[in-house]
Amino acid sequence: MTETNQQWQARREAAITRGVGNALPVYVEKARNAELWDVEGRRYIDFAAGIAVLNTGHNHPRVIQAVQAQLEKFTHPCFQVTPYGCYVELAEKLNHLVPIQQPTQTLLMSTGAEAVENAIKVARIATGRSAVIAFRGGFHGRTLLGMALTGKVQPYKKGYGPFPGGIFHAPYPAGYLGISDTQAIAALRGIFAADVAPDEVAAIIIEPVQGEGGFYVASASFLTQLRALCDEHGIVLIVDEIQSGFCRTGKTFAIEHSGVEPDMVTMAKSLAGGFPLSALVGKTSLMEKAQPGGLGGTYAGSPIAIAAALAVVDLIEGEQLNQKAQAQGEWVLHHLKLLAHEFDCIGEIRGLGAMIAMELVQQGDSQRPDKELTQALVQEAGRQGLILLACGVRGNVIRFLIPLTADKEVVSEGLNILSSSLRVVQNMRPAK
Repeated sequence: MTETNQQWQARREAAITRGVGNALPVYVEKARNAELWDVEGRRYIDFAAGIAVLNTGHNHPRVIQAVQAQLEKFTHPCFQVTPYGCYVELAEKLNHLVPIQQPTQTLLMSTGAEAVENAIKVARIATGRSAVIAFRGGFHGRTLLGMALTGKVQPYKKGYGPFPGGIFHAPYPAGYLGISDTQAIAALRGIFAADVAPDEVAAIIIEPVQGEGGFYVASASFLTQLRALCDEHGIVLIVDEIQSGFCRTGKTFAIEHSGVEPDMVTMAKSLAGGFPLSALVGKTSLMEKAQPGGLGGTYAGSPIAIAAALAVVDLIEGEQLNQKAQAQGEWVLHHLKLLAHEFDCIGEIRGLGAMIAMELVQQGDSQRPDKELTQALVQEAGRQGLILLACGVRGNVIRFLIPLTADKEVVSEGLNILSSSLRVVQNMRPAK
């Protein structure tokens, strides 16, 4: 007899550290595209996509077919021992995809945190410098260096220090939080004046659209100024596209909206359609500075995940994923704006393509974030059959990461559940 969600949850609490959180106590039995079913047979619409991993949806037939074909060949010879052609093939495709005009080279790893750490390693060895500047609200992984770069204390950093030194944080330009482009650039120059000399800074790392930080979008103007600042001081500009990449914003990479050319790009999540794979792609002039043996990992560049990624890369054009992201984003934004007219708890709706956020506040006041309401909405939506994710530096943002392949009817159904759930949690609150 199949165990219930409650039974699995009891076993989970006994066997697994609570340090690994769960948004909902729902145990998945099967999934397809933008829908999943739990062990009790209940259906859910998935607006989380495995935290941006499934832009091509759950179990895309082309991805599954590619993985099954690779399983018949080999699973793990280790690229550093006996290399395989599919690693080279994917590297060539990624070198072509990134918006960098100069020749590029690729390193494949398993996780986004590894891609970020190796980007810092390459920047340091290429420049001979050690300091790195990241942004408040940014998220770059749960390794020690990843946490040092991450600009959010709770729940990622508290109690886990000390962290590697030489890391500095600047405010991210977020108009809704009162931080303008001008202020953010001035703060960067302030770091050079008060904390570290610019000729000691190896890299600046930025998410063009913050993920965990709340889906704040860096403007083209800010990114252009940031590029100029890096050029002025010989600093490597690393763009973290781990959550925003692979067509989520209507461009293959979010940085493309700005026309700014980075020096290196980190990517993971939707790169391999649900399989663990990450990549660092950077200018050859930087990447070639790494010494043999200085980069890599036993499981880095899994041939199984690479097979999935090759299928995903083909799907970008084959299923017009960028166009689907734009269409889906317009549809979702339209619905959310209608909701905003009904509920004063919706402070701002923002996003790029299909990377959309809804910030919840008290009575329309941007200075009064409503984390409690946000958490209640996630739980109520789950009860009604919709998977949502919260995020944000203040914990009051609902982020929408719907599979780009989702049928419009399914998306519409999910948005109706969102509306219903919001009404429930609003009505449950005591009158003021």
